[in-house]
Amino acid sequence: MRAARLHEYTEEMENALSIDDVDEPQIERSDGVVVEIDGAGWCQTDNHVIEGMWADYVPQDLPLTLGHENAGTVVETGEEVTNVDEGDQVICHPVLTCGKCRPCRQGEDMYCENIAFPGLTHDGGFAEQLLTSERSVIPLPDGIDPAEIAPHADAGITAYHAVKKAVDELVPGDYAVVVGVGGLGHIGIQCLDAMSAASIVALDIKEEARELAADLGADHTLDPTSDDVPGELEALSDGTMAQQVIDFVGGDETLSMAPDVVAAGGDHHVVGYGGHIHEPAQALVDGEFSYRGTLVGQYTELQELVSLVEDGAVELRTSRYGLDEINDVAAALEHNQIEGRTVIVP
Repeated sequence: MRAARLHEYTEEMENALSIDDVDEPQIERSDGVVVEIDGAGWCQTDNHVIEGMWADYVPQDLPLTLGHENAGTVVETGEEVTNVDEGDQVICHPVLTCGKCRPCRQGEDMYCENIAFPGLTHDGGFAEQLLTSERSVIPLPDGIDPAEIAPHADAGITAYHAVKKAVDELVPGDYAVVVGVGGLGHIGIQCLDAMSAASIVALDIKEEARELAADLGADHTLDPTSDDVPGELEALSDGTMAQQVIDFVGGDETLSMAPDVVAAGGDHHVVGYGGHIHEPAQALVDGEFSYRGTLVGQYTELQELVSLVEDGAVELRTSRYGLDEINDVAAALEHNQIEGRTVIVP
């Protein structure tokens, strides 16, 4: 079968991956599931994997097939699999977990002590088929296109996971700020709108992104390059500022906003990454706010997100490309030329 594989780390996205002929995956465990890929979302993390940013955090043996936002049709199952049958359409939680360690017993899939991460540590879904496990597949309701929903396997669940944590701290009258209305941010706004009565303020440097935010449920939009964000937020909130900030950019500039915009006792959720936090300890003590990291989400949260999609509360803005166009997609995202989410259709 054909697969898009990374042979060496590089900064040059235009020729990052090669299309290779590789063996089809073989089930070696009784809980194994082989999925024929109908769609695999391209993610900013894929760019970071290509650049080698993940090499110090997870084991990676090159060459490696990328692709961790996967959905498709089950074509083979292990002898003990009962959750799905051949022919079922599924979305794949991005990691394979053991189910036996303490984090797994607590439902914390991303903390599994024996985790495998297709597309980061093992071959992923930018291929015709993917090997996963019964613990990772979620059957899709009738009428949902696997290629359309594929980016929810990581982008969607990550946005939902951050929003769910924020919603626990929000009550009517509060303000929530979404930083960056891109591939994740436009999902986060919809989740916030569906799950909370807080007022939503969206920040983005692009006018079209701000217009999209308003269409998707944001009550106010601001351009951080020209608007006085702390001043505008102070006026909107009568001085209480933002109880929760969800930062889908994670750059130096956005992370540094926290002391000026987060309400006392509030949180700045770090979803995007690449920047650094350089705030004096006194700023955190004085405001008693927290930076909170976001690492994808739980299997059950992906189920919950699929329910929101089925109910029409969350929709994706996607564009589709063939496997042969994958380097064009990598380069376009690197140059901030992608709106919404991109799906590779092998």
